[in-house]
Amino acid sequence: MDSPVPPRPSHRPPEPPAEPRVRRRDRHGRGMRGPVAPPQVPLSASRADTFRDLVLDSVERLERRWPQLADVDFMVMEVPPPVSGETVALGGSAPAEKNEPARVVVYRRPVEIRSKNRDERALLIHEVVVEQVAELLGLSPESVDPRYGQD
Repeated sequence: MDSPVPPRPSHRPPEPPAEPRVRRRDRHGRGMRGPVAPPQVPLSASRADTFRDLVLDSVERLERRWPQLADVDFMVMEVPPPVSGETVALGGSAPAEKNEPARVVVYRRPVEIRSKNRDERALLIHEVVVEQVAELLGLSPESVDPRYGQD
């Protein structure tokens, strides 16, 4: 006895899922990966966060001696704007204008490239901040920070 041929399925596209699926396990069945380090451990801080903290430490050190720096905006940018020339700026400053306070900028990537470790980076950041503050105030870097250039 011959069996009947099953009906041919219709060729319609599959329906999209109604909601995105929540993954509870990875594909090997071991569960989702957790953080590499807890938040209170320095490993969890990004390089940008660590750099910003070094700039803030330097600024706090200078604000004790120069209280007028409380009105200055200190910023960290990744790279300086492109300019013609061979040198790459490590920092910059801009005097106060009508509606904007004075600004000091430290460029993260050029400073990181020129320093080998955290201590060297902290010294270079402090030198850049001192130089830019000195330019902003119209003073020499040695008068802004007497220890400038001695470290």
